[in-house]
Amino acid sequence: MLRLPRFGVVTPQTVEDVVAAINQPGARIIAGGTDLLPNLKHRLEQPALLVSLSQVEALRQVGRDDRAGVVRIGAGVTLTEISENHLVRQLYPSLARAAGIVASPSIRNMATIGGNINLDTRCRYVNQSEFWRSAIGGCLKSEGTLCHVVKGGRNCVAAMSSDCVPVLTTLDATVVLVGPAGERRVAIAEYYNTDGVRHINKEPGEFMTEVQIPVPKGPRRSAYAKWTVRKNIDFPLVSVAMRFDLDADSPDARMTDVRVCVGVLNAKPRLIRRTESLAGKRLSDRATVEALCQLVYKQSKPLENVPYEAPYRRKMIPVYTRRAIEKMLAS
Repeated sequence: MLRLPRFGVVTPQTVEDVVAAINQPGARIIAGGTDLLPNLKHRLEQPALLVSLSQVEALRQVGRDDRAGVVRIGAGVTLTEISENHLVRQLYPSLARAAGIVASPSIRNMATIGGNINLDTRCRYVNQSEFWRSAIGGCLKSEGTLCHVVKGGRNCVAAMSSDCVPVLTTLDATVVLVGPAGERRVAIAEYYNTDGVRHINKEPGEFMTEVQIPVPKGPRRSAYAKWTVRKNIDFPLVSVAMRFDLDADSPDARMTDVRVCVGVLNAKPRLIRRTESLAGKRLSDRATVEALCQLVYKQSKPLENVPYEAPYRRKMIPVYTRRAIEKMLAS
């Protein structure tokens, strides 16, 4: 049995108190703990102090801000709450779906949107016990100096496996951060980089308080799909999120804007380029769907960083893209 290391715990009740607490030496944020606690058992992290967000009521709100034209979702809102929230389901069905198929119901009841956005990267070589890792000499993300995925690689290529991040990227979401220097906003598409060890662009002492999503200004359809072996229990092996802005709310509507984001490739979700070539075309046309699937396939190149062979995972990406669109059009 893997045991937790020793650490202290504090439970601040305000955002200001959280900022003060996490700026203590060895402090680490914990919300639902569904990702952090297994990492502690694997000795991937050994913080001296956990700062719990469970008592910060300001992080548990969901509401529409018409003045700013956004919906605000507090970092402490659980994935279950997001999947069942009427405002999220109405305006952002792809986000409701992504949050609603993470892991199991018991995990979704604990896991938060903040935790899912700040999810640590995963790799078949590092998400193992300390004893297992010692047999291969560790890796760039743990105790070693070698990357076992890309031989001779200088950067860690562990994969971002969040379900919600690709969706939020297509929705042009913004992350709100608070730290010693005050509050700042970062577009979620710019919140990540390709270094699997430090893949989040946060300043020291900052933590996320909420995510803001622009309210759609016209007709829109969106979808999310992922491939896992054991349905929702596992982390996704590939995932794809899509958003289609339309010129009318009808089956024959033409697309005015297309956003597609693919996850589980490396440490940063990939926003598919050249989708503007599909503007003015009907999503209901089979040729349009195939053209989109080809764009996704050509620009998505998984690595051997999670289970199952990368070439097979790559082939599954256009398959799930097509299935998600077909299901979306049939609804």
